[in-house]
Amino acid sequence: MINANADKQRVIEINNLCKGFGEQEVLRNISFNLAAGENLAVLGKSGSGKTVLIKCIVGLLNADEGTINVLGQKVSSLNNEELRELRKKIGFLFQSGALYDSMTVKQNLEFPLQRIRKELTQKKRDEKIIEALENVGLAEALNKMPSELSGGMRKRISLARTIVADPLIMLYDEPTAGLDPVTADEISALITEVQKKYKTSSLIITHDISCARITANRLIMLKDTEIYHEGQLDEFEKSDDPAIKAFFKRQ
Repeated sequence: MINANADKQRVIEINNLCKGFGEQEVLRNISFNLAAGENLAVLGKSGSGKTVLIKCIVGLLNADEGTINVLGQKVSSLNNEELRELRKKIGFLFQSGALYDSMTVKQNLEFPLQRIRKELTQKKRDEKIIEALENVGLAEALNKMPSELSGGMRKRISLARTIVADPLIMLYDEPTAGLDPVTADEISALITEVQKKYKTSSLIITHDISCARITANRLIMLKDTEIYHEGQLDEFEKSDDPAIKAFFKRQ
């Protein structure tokens, strides 16, 4: 199969990544690339190592073997300050949303700007906050508290907080988990809109086939600690492989 992304800049390169905890092997010989401007979905059942993978990418966990290069930097070779600088270029949408319950929506979005974009004036921060909220359709929620928002609204605000600092790479950890099907599809559509508007490169960790169908330019399926299959959506849907058919049939 010809890889359409072969000639594009690689913003993430992973080679022979292995990670385990004690006697439990979680990831074995994982190798793949994320191209600039690409949305790559990583599929797998719960417990297949998807979240461990993205924690290794941002240096929250250390790989046992293999190499991870992000934006041309070898993650394992970075000191704490260099790692902090790299993370400023990466947006991380947590499965839970991870909003600060004691802060208003505006304060939640202002927090990363104060840490990452210190050069901005207050006026420019306010403009970026409004723009990010408008991009997720929730400008009217500016002064609300997270407790006043529905699950879908909280997820949208979390996405706005992630994009407000203009990351180059987006990492989505189960972005549609816990949402009803209609809201889940709305969040998935927002992910594609973010890709187009901000020219981000995104890694989308999910077991939601509908999310993958809407968002992904390419898919990887994890099974039994390894990459089981990699390709375009239609290759997965047309596959006669029993494991792939069983995974897609469930949804």
